[in-house]
Amino acid sequence: MTRPCFSNLSHWPRPICSFLCILLGCCALPPALAQNLDKPLQTIEEDITSFALAPDNRIVYSVHRNFKTKLYDLEHDDIWLQDASGKRRRLLEGQKFNRGNQPFSYIVDSLLWSPNAHLILAGLLTTTVVDDSGKTEDSFMTLLLDDSGHEIHIAKGDSVIPGAAAPFFLPDNVTVNFLSEAAKPRMLFALKSTRLDSGPGKSPYDGRTFRDVVPIPGTNSVVAVEQDHAMTGPNRLQRLDLLRDVDKELATLDGYEGGVNVPPSGKKVAYFIDKEILEIRDLTSPNHAARLRVGLGVFRWSPDESRILLKRSLEKKSGDLVWFDLPPLPAASSGQDVLVSQPQPISILHGLTFRDFAISPDGRFLAVVITGKRNLLVFPLPSR
Repeated sequence: MTRPCFSNLSHWPRPICSFLCILLGCCALPPALAQNLDKPLQTIEEDITSFALAPDNRIVYSVHRNFKTKLYDLEHDDIWLQDASGKRRRLLEGQKFNRGNQPFSYIVDSLLWSPNAHLILAGLLTTTVVDDSGKTEDSFMTLLLDDSGHEIHIAKGDSVIPGAAAPFFLPDNVTVNFLSEAAKPRMLFALKSTRLDSGPGKSPYDGRTFRDVVPIPGTNSVVAVEQDHAMTGPNRLQRLDLLRDVDKELATLDGYEGGVNVPPSGKKVAYFIDKEILEIRDLTSPNHAARLRVGLGVFRWSPDESRILLKRSLEKKSGDLVWFDLPPLPAASSGQDVLVSQPQPISILHGLTFRDFAISPDGRFLAVVITGKRNLLVFPLPSR
């Protein structure tokens, strides 16, 4: 059973209905058969829109919430925290969260813990009614909370960073980096930062545009997929130091389809170069690389980084979960293509489909959001 976007869409213009359908999964794949899973270690029986696991296995999660006004049916997700014992408390009551004078809807698209696991970045996708005719505008914002539910005000100002997508903390737990849309719709981004104590700062990479940026854990550096603003040049894989004007080009990519991801060790990087091929590269020796024909999806690294767990569907869409073993990363010969292997998928959790998943930071647990009711289940991480 798929969920309708809103209980009543009569007041929403057609473009915004389509936008929210994409965000909320109205056009998702057909639901799986009855989820006959073994008994999970934990269950959160809510309509989950996003979640994140802390190092101590607390779970911050957002819950779909609708409410009505005189003119509109709006969505303002709640944000909750569950501790390791299963005790829960609400950090944010969405209906009470407002900015400005215009009505708007939002969903929590991402949740991320700070390195010290006391602060939370909530990435919101918003749709705001901008005039009396009902015209709407889509945007990003990032909300900062602590783990007791208090909003964190940046430089004694607002607790929201407007226009901020894909946020993450540096190891100092004070500096927040994020992407700002530079070419619509979501084609290219500028890399920006702000500090909780002093506000926005100047990035050494002002004027450059990127397809994607992902932090290298425990460092002040990121891996970025850079492309020129005209989008005429190739995609370049870069390592950037965010506190100094120091960068290193790792590779010129044959293509880029998305999903750039760095494991906890910070020693490798992987990304899709097209809708079939995942490329893995050694960050210390970038000419050492391998390619796997696995099909486009969302993936996480195994605790020992010898495998990836792939959801065989796009972000926020339903797919099954499979392990793939990763091959060695041989040195690529100059002028020759990286060899492509086709590893055998190892299905887990009875081959059923899930909307979202995550491996706990300690590598012991797997959390999944089931198709349909979108409840959150936590299991021991299965080997196969």
